[in-house]
Amino acid sequence: MAACIRLTRCGMKNQPFFRIVVADDRRARDGKFIEVLGTYDPRKKENKTAVQKDRFEYWKKNGVRMSRTVSELTKEL
Repeated sequence: MAACIRLTRCGMKNQPFFRIVVADDRRARDGKFIEVLGTYDPRKKENKTAVQKDRFEYWKKNGVRMSRTVSELTKEL
């Protein structure tokens, strides 16, 4: 199984809200996932990203690749 850390969209129409999840590469964007690691709210002015750092580091150490967007959002972690 090849897993990745990516965003899945939640929220209503014209009000985007994203979860940062670990999912199988073969699953759909909003499909089944393994674990929720955090959230991303693009409508907020500050603190747009909230991530469980310990679980994020665990998955990174186990060789899970990140999507381009998630890697940009979590640069300072």
